[in-house]
Amino acid sequence: MLSAVERKIEQFIADLNDKEISGLYAQLPHGKRLRAKLILKIAGNSLLVVKTAAIVEMIHAASLLHDDVIDDAYTRRAKPSLNALYGNKTAIMLGDILYSKGFLELNNISPDVAKMISNAVVELSLGELKDVSLSQTFNLDKEVYLEMIYQKTASLMEASAGAAALLAGKSKEAYMTYGRNLGIAFQMIDDLLDITADAATLGKPALHDFEEGKTTLPYIYLYEVLDREEKEKLRSMHAKNLSEKEQLWIKMKMREHQVIQKSYEEAKVLIVEAIALMNDRGEDALSSIAMQMIERDF
Repeated sequence: MLSAVERKIEQFIADLNDKEISGLYAQLPHGKRLRAKLILKIAGNSLLVVKTAAIVEMIHAASLLHDDVIDDAYTRRAKPSLNALYGNKTAIMLGDILYSKGFLELNNISPDVAKMISNAVVELSLGELKDVSLSQTFNLDKEVYLEMIYQKTASLMEASAGAAALLAGKSKEAYMTYGRNLGIAFQMIDDLLDITADAATLGKPALHDFEEGKTTLPYIYLYEVLDREEKEKLRSMHAKNLSEKEQLWIKMKMREHQVIQKSYEEAKVLIVEAIALMNDRGEDALSSIAMQMIERDF
């Protein structure tokens, strides 16, 4: 039923009656539509559910457009980003239009669903700002990092699952926990892939996060186990373009101290909890989606 979601998004865009917007949106990569999949698996494929899934995916697309501008990212999924092709102003305005249209259409769903998703977008925006602020420092506070990725990534996943549960008449608490765990684990795995995957797979340079000033979980764990001299060396590399030698040193130290595996296991704990919650409710499809999260390689 993802095809129905795609058609509904296209209809929402067509409603704007603007050829430029239609042309720009057509160039955006669709991605995995993970949030839409969750909503459909939880709540079925009624028109109201399909509309909700389409709205959430529009909101997610808007957040990515803004994210690419903030991060000076010129590729997305190995293709030029919209800001690279048309400039930051166009990317920001398209993001604003998608947000605005999404909020407008939320009014046609239900007050409770609208409130839940709108609140998640507030959290998402707070998380994006926090991500920018943290990039100005060498953050070593794991709890601050976890709060940021909850807001920036997991909040919309949590709201998607919760909204779907509301539409399906199911108890929302377990589904929201599932969505939250999935979102946090998703971002943790993304942060790991920035270190372990090659540039061709990532569609961006390897170790890009650290060069952008982001100290994700593996760097926090690595810093904890380095000696004083190595700590200073790692700090000196923060938020700068890394040479091949420096990249190799970071990866070597992470292997030496099994930092990648430790971070991966932390993400896995969240996924195992999410799977258990869904298994208890006979939601096999949701358990399968969660398992794919920790097995993905891009």
